[in-house]
Amino acid sequence: MTTLLIDADYIVYKSCASAEYDIDFGEDVILVGSSFKEAYGNTIRELDKIKAEFFDPDIILFFSDSINFRKTVASDYKGHRNRKKPCGYKRVINKLSETHRVIVMPMLEADDALGVYATSNDDCVIVSPDKDMKQIPGTLYNLQETFTIDKQSGWEWFLIQTLAGDSTDGYSGAPGFGIKTSQKFFAENGYTWNSVVKAFKSKGLSEEVALQNARLAKILTADDYDNGPILFNPTDANSGVDSRTTVQNETD
Repeated sequence: MTTLLIDADYIVYKSCASAEYDIDFGEDVILVGSSFKEAYGNTIRELDKIKAEFFDPDIILFFSDSINFRKTVASDYKGHRNRKKPCGYKRVINKLSETHRVIVMPMLEADDALGVYATSNDDCVIVSPDKDMKQIPGTLYNLQETFTIDKQSGWEWFLIQTLAGDSTDGYSGAPGFGIKTSQKFFAENGYTWNSVVKAFKSKGLSEEVALQNARLAKILTADDYDNGPILFNPTDANSGVDSRTTVQNETD
């Protein structure tokens, strides 16, 4: 049986946001409310739509932990995302956990938990619209199509994201390098860490800056987790890592 590993952060957020309403009392007083029944119903409908794309799948829902290990890499990571979760968000998750398998891994975003689980188990399909998941070898359903990602393609996309950055997540990459520019650069220089360093240095930035961007960009796999996330460290000019740093939860 195929198991769908679903980025449920995205689904529940969207479902709860669409169920919000406001009441304007005038004199600068506006009350925000939500219909839990609508929010939960929206969520179930979205999950059913995904399940209908596959034959009798099992599903596991993944959510982000409240503690994010990337904050130890850059304290301002996603700092621009200061909007609170929509009304009913936690209540919907609690209700889902009564009838579904829910996974939250300590210090990890849902993306990383998906990556770790998918590379530790067979017959899994990651379900996420997030382009970051193109780093993870295996099968990905991006809510439009299903395709397979091999290890080399995942490595290349990781390097592309390191160089291009992601303004949504709050890391800049190397100035002037978007996705297409990065792809052209790597096609000419090779998909290696040395190429990444070369690109950053061409913009007057150090290897330390390149490494910080890589650690923010890297979606974890089973090789990057051992009782806690393991930060990316390059060890040769081609690919791969072995000298790595484990991030410990400060509450441990």
